[in-house]
Parts: sequence; C-alpha cells; structure tokens
Amino acid sequence: MQKRVGKQTFVFENAFVRQGFAIAGPKEKHGLLGDCFDFCLQDDKFGEKSFEKAECKMFKFAIDGVLNKANLQPQNIDTMLGGDLLNQIVSVSFAMRAYDSSFLGLYNACGTFAESLLVGSCLVDGGYKNKVVCISGSHFSTAERQYRYPLELGVLRSPVTQWTATGAGASILTNESDNAICKITKGVAGRVIDLGIKDVNNMGAAMAPAACDTILQFFEDTKAKVDDYDGIFTGDLGKLGRQILFDFAKDRGIDFKDKLFDCGAMLYKQKQQTFQGGSGAACSAIVFNSYILNKFKQKKYKKILLVGTGALLSPLTSFQGESVPCIAHCLEVCSC
Repeated sequence: MQKRVGKQTFVFENAFVRQGFAIAGPKEKHGLLGDCFDFCLQDDKFGEKSFEKAECKMFKFAIDGVLNKANLQPQNIDTMLGGDLLNQIVSVSFAMRAYDSSFLGLYNACGTFAESLLVGSCLVDGGYKNKVVCISGSHFSTAERQYRYPLELGVLRSPVTQWTATGAGASILTNESDNAICKITKGVAGRVIDLGIKDVNNMGAAMAPAACDTILQFFEDTKAKVDDYDGIFTGDLGKLGRQILFDFAKDRGIDFKDKLFDCGAMLYKQKQQTFQGGSGAACSAIVFNSYILNKFKQKKYKKILLVGTGALLSPLTSFQGESVPCIAHCLEVCSC
C-alpha cells in the first residue's frame, strides 16, 4: 500500500482507535459537553496540594481510565506518547513514573494531541508497535500563571482571549481492528506558519493561518472535498479564530459551509464568560475522546477531519517582542 499521497499526506491502513477516555474540570462539567466526559473534577486541585500535582494526577487518571475501558493492563501497552503545556512537559513526564511502557514526550502546544495521534498512527501502522496510548492535557490554573499572570492578581481579560481547558484525553491506538471504534486513515504533519501576530491574547488569529495551510494541503494532496466529511474539527481556534479560518479558506476557494466546528468553541456556554471559548492541550483531546468518539459509536459519523492547532510561543519569547509561530496537524478519522 502507498504510504504517502501528494506532498505531505500520510496514508494509514492499520491504525485503529480502540478506546478513548476524557477527564475534565469543574468548569467544563458545567459547559456544553459536560454530559459527554467520562469523569469530571469536583474542584480544580483534584484533592492535591497544588494545581500542578492535580494536572499530573489527571494524566494518570486518564491513562488508567482508557485502559480500564479497553479491558487492558498497563503491560499491554508498548509505548505512551503525549505532552502538556508546562515547562519540560513535566505533568505527563511525572505521570509516566507509574508505568513501565516506553515514553515519547511530545510538544506542539495545543496541537500536541493531534501530533500524538499522528506519531502513534505511524508506529502502529508501520508495525513498530501493537498498542500505544496517545494523551494530552492542560489545566487552567497551571497554564494561566505560567503563560500570563499569577492567578492572585485577578487581571482583567481581553475580549479576544480563550479559557485554557482543564482536562486530559487519552486514546488507545492499535493495528488490530477488533473492538475498534474508528480508524485513522490519513494525516498531515503541518508546517510552522507565522504571519506576525504579536498579541499573545489573540491565539485564534495567530493559529488560523496554520490551520488553513494544513487543511488546504490535505485537500490538495488527497483531492478530498468538504462534502466528504461529517465535520471538520479544529483544535482550539475559538470563535474568532474559527471565523478567521472560514474567511481565509473561502478566499482560497474552500467553503466549509456548516461543516466547520472548533473544539474550543464547543466547550463552554455563553454565560460562563470564556469570551472566545476554550483553548489548551486538553481542548481537542477531551472533545475527541468524548463527543467525537461517541458520535462514531452511535454511527452518526462516518468520516471527520481533526485539525490540532498550536501556538509555539513561550513567556520568554513574548517578553522579547517575538511574533507567534503556529502549527496545525490534520487527521482523517473514519468509521470502521
């Protein structure tokens, strides 16, 4: 079987999603998708002494949860792949102390979950691994004080900001079709796009061009069309970023019609005052492993695109006046 089409698109024959698990925070519980998650926290600290320890605990809870749903033991997993938003991806790395599986730490900011699915699909489809766990997550209270301001300051938020989602999502990928929910059939590893946006509050505007570039590359490589899909889900562009992507694509001859959704924009209710919706490495991870996989289980989806978006900035580069380079990875997910 040909493993690549066009310039950048991988083709997978045996990359199946066996099971998914999503743990979310209290704010997400009371949002639009609260009933979809497997488990929701009662408080942001999850019974721990710090928000960072709570985030690490969420990763372990998600891994144990997805293994339990798939009736597997930790020793059945060959490799775990994933990341988070904290320096040196400490939340997921520290969580891995509890497991014997090999570990590949990944970082593409909020696009990390899509990156993990892309790398995981390559490993299982290539025959290098039989079963892998792909995981990504974030926590509002850890990311907020690392990337912006101490929580105690109570700084007013800009209307273009998004709310970093609290949660972790884990998927099991395997090269065996038995008991699979869906399969990953194609993927594009995106390239870094930087149009000079320096406003660190407006991540949707910064990331939308990268999402557009990757989606257009996928359509060019595969000759697919928007109408081929039940939905095209971006990672966390938010409401404004989604509209910018819609306009960007339409200028280039692609009309998403009513098929374009954003995981961040789907998370919260208007009255929760998250402005543009959700963001963070948990965003696409918890939506994919709850809402989207449920749609496949219910046979309501046959084929979707998942486009994970990430802003590759750090507090240091922002303080130095750098613009925000961004990336997006795309995956085609189909019913089995």
